[in-house]
Amino acid sequence: MPRKAKTEELTTLTDINIDDSVSIANDENIDMEKVEETITAVNPVPSPEKSYSAISTAPIKPAPASILTLNADTEIETPESREEIVWHELQNAYRTKKILTGNLGGIEKMEGGGTIAVIYYKEMRIVIPLSEMMINLIEDENHNYGELIQRQNKILGNMLGCEVDFIVKGLDNASRSVVASRKDAMYKKRQIFYLPSANNNSRVRVCEDRIVQARVIAVAEKVVRVEIFGVECSILARDLSWDWLGDATERFHVGEQILVRILSVKYNSLEDISVRADVKSVNGNTSKANLGKCKIQGKYAGTVTDIHKGTVFVRLHIGVNAVAHSCYDNRMPGKKDEVSFVVTRIDEERNVAVGLISRIIKQNI
Repeated sequence: MPRKAKTEELTTLTDINIDDSVSIANDENIDMEKVEETITAVNPVPSPEKSYSAISTAPIKPAPASILTLNADTEIETPESREEIVWHELQNAYRTKKILTGNLGGIEKMEGGGTIAVIYYKEMRIVIPLSEMMINLIEDENHNYGELIQRQNKILGNMLGCEVDFIVKGLDNASRSVVASRKDAMYKKRQIFYLPSANNNSRVRVCEDRIVQARVIAVAEKVVRVEIFGVECSILARDLSWDWLGDATERFHVGEQILVRILSVKYNSLEDISVRADVKSVNGNTSKANLGKCKIQGKYAGTVTDIHKGTVFVRLHIGVNAVAHSCYDNRMPGKKDEVSFVVTRIDEERNVAVGLISRIIKQNI
């Protein structure tokens, strides 16, 4: 594919059109009554009449004492003035239902026993109830409600540090507190990027075989969870790289943005959209080219990535995946050990080198 076409194929996280967001706000198919009840329980919001008047006449803090500047026309930005600017921005976002993005900076327990996520937007504290974080888990007969909440809290803990989209649901001018919903923001993004009726050109933006930008929201040893424009997706280690990865946390981290290729999209409803994606197809496969560097009976250094039923999987430093069925060292190899690998056969069909481990260079203790 030409470079220009590939560039046009990329969808960025900043592809949200404000006009689209505002127009779609009136067409949301979301149970807003339930959302308002949840948010009111966390932090009561004034009545619509009082709320509107409070927002339109936000109190302005007195200006700080006169600051003597080096230049006569210079204006110094103080923490108070910065806070006023951010607060005004949040007020506008509340009125227009604009999607904002912050970082998940904390998780707190309330006195009533509930859990809230603390999002920081330009140093301003935003509170999102656990029910509005859209951590969906299938509750079956083997799990009671208590265990479900515990699992949700565990997942939320793994998300610490990630970027979170939210829509402001309530403001309190007196205490400068803000309550928001991640669920509303994700539903709105789904309408924009997955529904053709939401776009003027009737074209779905996130579709099969398109390369898009995704946010990494959680990383485990064998899986990376990403958020793709309002839909979460888990990518297994085998789909992350052509190289064998022993631990995905060594290459990916929460909070970063990566390119993924959409393999399939299943749409049943706005609440039920599933996406399958991978990372390795975005990057070229160099395994076959690197395999030519291997010579029969050649010795190469490598790192053990995994061990399964006596078979040792090694990533050679020359960029080749290798499989060893035996080890001549008195010690048993373990994950992340540096080993000396002898090539006895080259499997061109699977693009791997087959051989044995002659010795363990360095154990990972």
